[in-house]
Amino acid sequence: MVIWSFDAKQHLREIHDFIARDSKIYAQRVADEIVAHSLQLDNMPQRYHMMAELEDEVVREFSIYSYRVIFEIMPDHIAVLAVVHKRRDIGPEDIQRA
Repeated sequence: MVIWSFDAKQHLREIHDFIARDSKIYAQRVADEIVAHSLQLDNMPQRYHMMAELEDEVVREFSIYSYRVIFEIMPDHIAVLAVVHKRRDIGPEDIQRA
């Protein structure tokens, strides 16, 4: 089961709203594809690489469009922690873990 954190949902809303200033259709498409891809994390989440900034085996990420989707592999679910632009510098303090 994949569960989105409050922060990750907020990030996705902000991304959607930013893109929607130019194209509401493209904004919805990007948001939908990010969510759809995240829902597939139940199948082999270890195939994605570890988030380099944390160097923790259970915190991983995948890229889609210009974004990094950061998630944590929990014993009973996958927690989506953040969705950030690839150009943004982030550190461990920027990720609220489950």
